Amino acid sequence: MEWETVVLSLGGSIIVPDELDTVFLSRFEELILSIRDRRFIIICGGGRICRKYQVAAKEITEVSRNDLDWIGIMATRLNAEVVRSILGEETHGKVINDPSEEIDMGKRIVIGAGFEPGSSTDLRAVQLAQRFGSHRIINMSNIDYVYSADPKKDLNARRLTEISWGEFRQLVGSEWDPGLNMPFDPIASKEAEQSGMEVVIIGNDIDNLEKLLKGENFKGTIIS
Repeated sequence: MEWETVVLSLGGSIIVPDELDTVFLSRFEELILSIRDRRFIIICGGGRICRKYQVAAKEITEVSRNDLDWIGIMATRLNAEVVRSILGEETHGKVINDPSEEIDMGKRIVIGAGFEPGSSTDLRAVQLAQRFGSHRIINMSNIDYVYSADPKKDLNARRLTEISWGEFRQLVGSEWDPGLNMPFDPIASKEAEQSGMEVVIIGNDIDNLEKLLKGENFKGTIIS
C-alpha cells in the first residue's frame, strides 16, 4: 500500500515538560493510530531533560560542545524509545538514528532520534523528509507560533502566520549551539530552504494537529 508520508518533528519539551506527559502521549498515540492512510515519520527531540543534563555537566566541569551535543543526542534517543514503545507494533522495530539506515517499508510508523553532533533533530526530520519525498515538516513543540521577536523580551512581538525562509533565518541566525531552543534550528532551516520545503510550527495542541492533518484551519506559522 502507498501511504502519504507525514514528517513530524516532536519536541522533547512536550514529551517531558518536567515529568513524562502521559496525557499528551496518550492523546498523541490515539490520533496517530487512528489515521490509517498515512505513513508517519516522527523525530523526537531532547527538550528539557536534555538541557537539565547539559546544565548539570557544565556546573561540575568545563564540557566541550561535542560532549554537550552527545548528552542531547542520548536524551532524544530515550524520548524516542518511549514514543516507539507507546505506538507499538505498527512501528519500525527500532529507533532510527542514522537517517540513511535501512527502514522496514512495510511499517506505517517510523520513530527517529538524534544522530551526530552539530545540529538538532530538526535536521534529521529534514533529511528523512528528503528521503521519503515529503515537502512539508510539521513541528510540534512548546512554541506555538513564530514571532517577529522574542516575546519574552519584546512586548511588541507579533505572532506570524506566514514567514519566508529568508526572514526566518534572520531571526534564528546561522549558528548551532547545544541546547538551543528555537522554533526550528539554524542548520536544519538552511537545509530545508535549499530543498524547497515548508515547515509548519503548531505548538503542542493535539486537536490543532488533527485539524492540520485533515486540511482544516489550524493555529500556527508556515515557513516557506
